[in-house]
Amino acid sequence: MHRFAGWWDGFELWVAGLPFIPQFAVVLVGMIPVSFAIAYLLDRGLRIALRLLGRDRPAAAQTPVTRATPSAGRSAVARTVGARRRRQPARGGDGPGAGTPRHPGGPRPRRRRAAEEAV
Repeated sequence: MHRFAGWWDGFELWVAGLPFIPQFAVVLVGMIPVSFAIAYLLDRGLRIALRLLGRDRPAAAQTPVTRATPSAGRSAVARTVGARRRRQPARGGDGPGAGTPRHPGGPRPRRRRAAEEAV
């Protein structure tokens, strides 16, 4: 372990002594494969753990979905689950020019203040 620690300290000193661009290239060449390896190992480990717990995707897809039976005492949430929502029109209507600002181009008209209106 001391031999590896000594080698690593020497490598760190070598990288730290490089100019920025070669230092950046050395770190990228080392970190990209290491990052992919860590991500791959985490993905595999979590996939195995979730499969052992029965929480993987195929098991979730096979779970039957039950629907509440209608009754007089249903809550407001239960009543809206099966209801279809009405399509709301786009802001400003669905016709030509929908979504455009109300005021055409050019300078905006000056708004009167309450003091000016009173005079």
